[in-house]
Amino acid sequence: MLPLLSGRIQTRLFLLALAGSLVTLLLAPLLPGPVKDHFLVLGAVALFGVGWELVYHLLMQFRWEKDWPTLFGLVTAVPEGLVVWLALRPEPLAFCLHFGAVWLAVWLLANGPMRVPFLRWRFRGGRLL
Repeated sequence: MLPLLSGRIQTRLFLLALAGSLVTLLLAPLLPGPVKDHFLVLGAVALFGVGWELVYHLLMQFRWEKDWPTLFGLVTAVPEGLVVWLALRPEPLAFCLHFGAVWLAVWLLANGPMRVPFLRWRFRGGRLL
């Protein structure tokens, strides 16, 4: 089954809260600035991410399969990261390291290990609740 819009939003928010917070806590001592600034970036990624899911849903309606190839999911980090950076204007190098690590962790979890603890996740359109 293809992920539904509500399932993609739930999965995005769940993985950002779980994996994003963990990666942020691990990287925060290595990055300049207070920890709260890094969590502000994470919150902005989650907030703007819901908006991006609406845009992606609209764009997917023009595709035959109504879904993205997996590589598109990875490449979408570029426009999403650019919008968050333009909105918050954090220090560029720290932002790139933090955003890139969080994005890669979320993408890897969504495309692999997520299917182990949530066996029915795929069959419920990506919904967790």
